Amino acid sequence: MTRGKFITFEGCDGCGKSTQLKLLIEYLTENKIEHIFTREPGGGKISEQIREILLNGKNAEMTDECEALLYAAARAQHLRDKVEPALAAGKIVVCDRYVDSSFAYQAYARGLGVEFVEKINAFAMEKYLPDCTVFFDLSPKEAFARKQGADENDRLEQAGMAFHDKVYAGYKTLAEKYPDRIVVIDARRSPKEIVAEVIKVLQEKNCL
Repeated sequence: MTRGKFITFEGCDGCGKSTQLKLLIEYLTENKIEHIFTREPGGGKISEQIREILLNGKNAEMTDECEALLYAAARAQHLRDKVEPALAAGKIVVCDRYVDSSFAYQAYARGLGVEFVEKINAFAMEKYLPDCTVFFDLSPKEAFARKQGADENDRLEQAGMAFHDKVYAGYKTLAEKYPDRIVVIDARRSPKEIVAEVIKVLQEKNCL
């Protein structure tokens, strides 16, 4: 059986990514295209438990290095539990966030550096690079205005605007660095306009 396609969605918190994931899943379901939806951190029993630790607003004392390593650990487990079997079965895997989030949030915004994040995510990068990554381009200022502020229970959302500006700049750097894989979508338009472009791009990339 032919290996399935691996599609990832990225963007700053509040960029409309969740809405677009929902619309894409509806499209795949309506057109009877075999797929699974998953997310990071999370996607499986162990990875979801790591997610709870990572995003818990009470874990403010977590070091940046611990944060990055926990994301990488959750990712390795998630790939084995969910992504690898689905791709092997020829299914499309649609994932909410992946390794680019670690570069944007930990390498760039936390200042841990690209080399460190590459090393701890070597398993993911060597075996499971996405066929296409869709980056929803919306600045943190616009995004948080849209979602009416940060979630007080989400440790990363509470990191402050300066941090999220660095995340956004990190994503822009990644999009310039990997133009063949990362597609930039203007997220300032209506959901219907955006999902139409997403589907068109994914078809052009032979991911649908």
